[in-house]
Amino acid sequence: MKNPILNIILIGCLLTSPVYMMGQVLARASVNRDQILIGEPIKLTFEVRIPLGQSYSWFNLDTIPHFDIIAKGKTDTTDNIDGKQFHQELTITSFDSGTVVLPPLILQVNGKSYATDSIPIEVSYAQLDISKDYRDIKEIEEVPKPKWMDWIPWMLGIFTLIAIGVIVYLLRKPKKAAPVAQQPQPKLGPYEEALQALEELRKQGLQNGEIKTYYSRLNDILRVFMFRKMKVATLEKTNTELIGQLRQTPMDKESFNQLVQALQIADFVKFAKYQPDEKDNERNFAVIETAIKTLNNIS
Repeated sequence: MKNPILNIILIGCLLTSPVYMMGQVLARASVNRDQILIGEPIKLTFEVRIPLGQSYSWFNLDTIPHFDIIAKGKTDTTDNIDGKQFHQELTITSFDSGTVVLPPLILQVNGKSYATDSIPIEVSYAQLDISKDYRDIKEIEEVPKPKWMDWIPWMLGIFTLIAIGVIVYLLRKPKKAAPVAQQPQPKLGPYEEALQALEELRKQGLQNGEIKTYYSRLNDILRVFMFRKMKVATLEKTNTELIGQLRQTPMDKESFNQLVQALQIADFVKFAKYQPDEKDNERNFAVIETAIKTLNNIS
């Protein structure tokens, strides 16, 4: 437009219009009452408006000085064209008498701090009504004893006689001979235990086609053997880490490569990337068995 005065008027209207208010942050706290009795609950309400797309950190409501938080309501959120609006209510109280100030609470938006106003609250004791009659302390009144209490000495005497009879019976009761402790079975060594586990796995074979269980069991037999025989923490390692540990052993190159291939196939089976056939199963079983025998001889 060519009229400069009209341009200035339009710019002024735009600056005061709601479009430019969209970038503002509103953080307000209010209470429903500013005078309470000690321990009496009041409602603390937060009303917040944040422009769209802005990151924020909510008020720290873990503790409020001089106030106890009784209940926290959930934060209600509404998206409008001028930003996000939040509403939350807290139930609080105070046990400090006098004028107690609810301090400013800080809201962080895009790294900037926005504080609510401090709110003074009068906390007082309940007024004593001196118009009511004075009530003196009553004299101690004796409560009549129930009739059943007369039977207490007799009941105690009967229970005492029963207890004495039980003790005499237990002292005269013939003692049973102590059972002969069974001799513990000698524990198998690491090598014998591994061979026994392999033989059990060979007999079981594939149970209901569970190929993953078969290879997992085969892998575990090797791990347990290395843990017991070579004192290597293999149970928490992956097969890749286990291969790195085996690389430090004096195994011959061919046996080492076959064992690496068997462990890699076990991983492929575990993650359903490979479905071995019966020949693969027999070959990998033989590789693990040979590796255990080799490691037993060199360790």
